[in-house]
Amino acid sequence: MVEIMIVVAIIGLLAAIAIPNWVRARKRTQASRILEDLRILDHAMDQYAIDNSKTSGVTPTFTDLRAYVKAGTVLYSTGADLFGDSYGPFTVDSTPQVPEGAFATLSDVAPLSFWSPYNQASLP
Repeated sequence: MVEIMIVVAIIGLLAAIAIPNWVRARKRTQASRILEDLRILDHAMDQYAIDNSKTSGVTPTFTDLRAYVKAGTVLYSTGADLFGDSYGPFTVDSTPQVPEGAFATLSDVAPLSFWSPYNQASLP
């Protein structure tokens, strides 16, 4: 009985060490995914502006940009981040901004510098 209790205690100790690291790695992966989506949308806006002769200040919708996003991806289907927050509004010659909800959720693993140049200027 004592041996079983020792084994259970060791498994509990290992779980206590591993689970926080797994959660942190998962959140960092989510942050990287959102950052990559922002890069894709930035390039999609540039391509949209070139193809349609749009100038600075034009505000395309995600429907306008969908043609420049790879079909079959979650971004193509939803136009939103992993948490359901919209990436818009979009403005030609401006970088898309990280949604505030995503920043708040992931700020413990992805500080403001991580999101550059897609960070919210208004965030502390």
